[in-house]
Amino acid sequence: MFYSITGQVLHTSLNLAVIEAGGVGYACQTSTTSLGRVTKGARVTLYTHLYVREDAVELFGFAALEELSAFRMLLGVSGVGPKAALAILSVHTPERLALALISGDEKALTAAAGVGRKLAQRIILELKDKMGAPDLRPGADGADFAVYVPAGHLAEAQAGLTVLGYTPLEAAAALKGLDDTLPAEELIRAALSRQLR
Repeated sequence: MFYSITGQVLHTSLNLAVIEAGGVGYACQTSTTSLGRVTKGARVTLYTHLYVREDAVELFGFAALEELSAFRMLLGVSGVGPKAALAILSVHTPERLALALISGDEKALTAAAGVGRKLAQRIILELKDKMGAPDLRPGADGADFAVYVPAGHLAEAQAGLTVLGYTPLEAAAALKGLDDTLPAEELIRAALSRQLR
C-alpha cells in the first residue's frame, strides 16, 4: 500500500522513527541499522511495509530497499513476526544475513534478541529452500544464455544476492567484473551499491 515515506524526522527512540510528511507524523518501526542512518530534523526517505493484524496496524520503515526486502523475506518464515525480523536486522546487515543463511550459521541468527536455536534453524531451512539452485539451462530467467555460477567468494556472493531477492541472472550481472578475491560480504556490498547508482 505504501512504498515509501519522505519527510522530516520529528523523533527517534529505540526501533522507532517518526517522520512528518504532509502534516502527519508517521511512526515507523525500524531496525537499529536504519535508525543509525537518520537524525532528528533531517529529511529522509524510508521504504515501508504496512503490517496488518486483526488487533493492530503497524508501519515499518527502512533506510535501504535491501533491508526492506530482507524484512519481508524473514516475515515469510513461519514463526517469524515483525519483532523477531527487526531484532535480526538490528544485529545483521542484509549482506551479513545473506551470508549467515547460505553458510547455515545458526549462531549468527541467535545473536538477535528473542531468536532461539529452533527458530534460527527454521529460518535457515526455509530461506535456503526459497533460494533454490539457479537454473543453468539456456533460456533460464528469460535469457538467451546459461547463468554463469562462479566458484568461491563469488558463488557465496551470488547466493547471498538471491537471498535478497535477485534472480540468479541479476545476481550474476551485478557481480560481473568485481574482484573475486574480495570476501563475499564485500562483493555483496559492492554489487548492491552498483545497483543503487
